Amino acid sequence: MYKTAILITLCMAATANAQDFKTYQTDGPFDDIAFAIESAILSKGLVIDHVSHTGEMLERTRADVGSDTVLFVAADVYEFCSATISRQVMEANPDNFNFCPYAIRIFERPDTPGRVTVSHQTHSGSMAPVNDLLESIVADALGLD
Repeated sequence: MYKTAILITLCMAATANAQDFKTYQTDGPFDDIAFAIESAILSKGLVIDHVSHTGEMLERTRADVGSDTVLFVAADVYEFCSATISRQVMEANPDNFNFCPYAIRIFERPDTPGRVTVSHQTHSGSMAPVNDLLESIVADALGLD
């Protein structure tokens, strides 16, 4: 019973946060936008922990799973953390650990060539400094001053 209650609570929490994303659209080559995102992260003095090439994985495994649908021209996820901001939000609430590392996602769909989507999760409450960081990185990368 106890394990079930925890699982249900975790699933409900994941569902509640799953749709909270801020999305930006921009025109340009995917590689240029990816480079701009990477540069903006690094210019903040942050280290990129991992780049997930999700689009490549989905394309590489498409036939293996019996699909003929091309989902993305390209799709990458940049994961990183900020020691300063992470400490700030985790001192406010240690449960904020669940949101680290932070991620910025970029993708291009085959039905909208040349149109790149950039997105990041948004958070509430004590995670506001993370929102500010993510928005600042995207604004720098896309020239949204």
